[in-house]
Amino acid sequence: MERLDAIFAPQSVAVVGASSTPGKVGHDIFANILKGGFTGTLYPVNPNARSILSVRAYPSIIDIPDDIDLAIIILPPRAALEAVESAVEKGTKGMVIVSAGFREVGGEGLETENKIIATCKKAGVRLVGPNCLGVINPNPSVRLNASFSTRMPAWGKISFISQSGALCTAVLDFAADMDFGFSKFISIGNKADVDELDLLRYFHEDLETEVIMIYLEELRRGAEFIEVVREITSGHRRTPVLAIKSGRTGAGARAAASHTGALSGSEAVYDAIFKQSGIIRVDSIDELFDFASAFAYKTESALGKLKRKIPNGNRVAIVTNAGGPGIVATDMTISSGLQLAKFEDETIAALANHLPKTANIHNPVDVIGDASPDRYESALAAVINDEGVDGALVILTPQSMTNVLGTAEVIVRIAHRSNKPILCCFMGVVDVSAGVKYLQEYGYPVFKFPESAAKAFGALYRYARWLNREILEAFTFTHDRERAVRIIEDCLAVGKTHLGELDGLELLKCYGFNVLPTKLAKTAAAAADIADDMAFPVVMKIVSPQILHKSDAGGVVVKLGSRDDVINTFHRIVESASTYNPEAVIEGVLVQKMAETGEEVIMGMTRYPVFGPLLMFGFGGIFVEVFQDVTFRLAPLKRNSAHRMIREIKGYKLLNGFRGRPKADLEILEKLLLSLSDLVTAHPEIMEMDINPLMVHEDGNGATVADCRIILQAPGSSSVY
Repeated sequence: MERLDAIFAPQSVAVVGASSTPGKVGHDIFANILKGGFTGTLYPVNPNARSILSVRAYPSIIDIPDDIDLAIIILPPRAALEAVESAVEKGTKGMVIVSAGFREVGGEGLETENKIIATCKKAGVRLVGPNCLGVINPNPSVRLNASFSTRMPAWGKISFISQSGALCTAVLDFAADMDFGFSKFISIGNKADVDELDLLRYFHEDLETEVIMIYLEELRRGAEFIEVVREITSGHRRTPVLAIKSGRTGAGARAAASHTGALSGSEAVYDAIFKQSGIIRVDSIDELFDFASAFAYKTESALGKLKRKIPNGNRVAIVTNAGGPGIVATDMTISSGLQLAKFEDETIAALANHLPKTANIHNPVDVIGDASPDRYESALAAVINDEGVDGALVILTPQSMTNVLGTAEVIVRIAHRSNKPILCCFMGVVDVSAGVKYLQEYGYPVFKFPESAAKAFGALYRYARWLNREILEAFTFTHDRERAVRIIEDCLAVGKTHLGELDGLELLKCYGFNVLPTKLAKTAAAAADIADDMAFPVVMKIVSPQILHKSDAGGVVVKLGSRDDVINTFHRIVESASTYNPEAVIEGVLVQKMAETGEEVIMGMTRYPVFGPLLMFGFGGIFVEVFQDVTFRLAPLKRNSAHRMIREIKGYKLLNGFRGRPKADLEILEKLLLSLSDLVTAHPEIMEMDINPLMVHEDGNGATVADCRIILQAPGSSSVY
């Protein structure tokens, strides 16, 4: 961590590649550091210049007579490598390479970047970049603006990490317009050394950072990222992390042989990472700033310490002086996962006593357009003290008689006495500026539109649920891992990579899945004999490596109750499958004991190179493609994640006893999701799989695998995944 101090709070900075020509990157970054009021010592390095902006220049970093904490390198790749070697020789503690032309262009650029990485690692020097915007620390004791931005942002309690330098300049302009302050601001570019996880750790321990914002394009660490960030968001010195991820709608499904592979994509991976680590995902730059303002909102506790205001629940009171915005806030409140609080009788009586007869004393409370600060104070005090209210949204629209500043003072006074969050929406710009400025000076979030305030409150509630989640007791399993290894090895030994039900069910049995008696029949007569031994009813399924989705080929028939039915069905599904795909090799027909009734769900997995196994759970059978009601998590899975997966899908109501339907065995689903996690974590040869449908029976009666499909890949072989 102390090595990153040299990057964010250096005592001395050398700009290697500083230029005397305005408009060049080397000139502008040097000028920004100089004009930004850097409190340390600044050295320009340029062998062809005596001085830069009247500051003596040095031909090499080696020639600088003093120690150097941070080197900002603005040189093409080959020259940058030489500069890095010189900086290491000089004893420089940290480096930022701003220039491009490295890994992102491949070839020699990639080779040079790898040499730079090796040099820095050997010397224990931390490196930011290459191909980045730079680093900014507005703290008055540092005032470092080693970036392209000509404007030093205000100092605040929010740190920002971005993979995109271009986005950084837009964010800084946006922040300046809002007078939004930063604790630290950094662009990480190619992430040759320092990446987002290093910075998240650093900012988590930084006492000047209360909230972390991050713009992501890609992650290069999976399970480690989840474990570290989970601790950051909910462990020691809890720090909220807000993330915006590029390419949310452009992922698309990959060509895949399983439902899980088809429904998953990079966005499913990132959603899983965010959910498992407690990161709040946002959809836009506007939301990023709005949510950050709400999360940075703190109040002084009874012990004199600052405490973040997080709601205990999702019950919101709305106080407004205009009906229209109140209705908009109500709609957005509900769509943000909140609900309108129902007031206690005492609250309604207090509102009726202090508000005019024309006011609405039920939620949302309308104090009428001519409301004075006293009226706002009475209404807000009444609702915020209601035990059935977890927080409030206060909306003000400026009218000719509105005392905007006085209302802001009232809000601050009440909010200071309450532990519940109060978010404000002062609609307008000029007419409400005095009130907005007053609220911001006291650290209270204020928004231009009620939708923004409601969404921000919804984000606070999601974070509160994450912090207050119950840690469920872990299950204990006994798996037959050795037998599973033998099954996989035997299949791969004969070149079998697409496992049908016979092999797949045996593999699942090793990890505690309940499977149905299943046998392969080569002839109709053999099928009838198998069915007799099993006892009717039975299911029959075509077996062909070329037919992955059997139902599409007419290759699945259920509820067969006699020998004659079995014999006739054997011929019919073989003929149907041959018509569906004349090139298909028909290996026979599976005869399987008919499963007991239950709800059809799907469990599955697809494996990613960096992140590992991505698990899927959802409503199954044919409905998985129709409704795509599924959710994802990365393995290894913990019980809490399995518990939440089941409850995230829309079909959860049907599993939980909807309208007289029997409640499904939810505990067995949790156990099987964890067993699936164990299976795919222990056996990296499994690349994709579906268990569909998994018939989950009535509460206490378990679940049965009705069909499965597993795709293997030999270790070390090339992969399309």
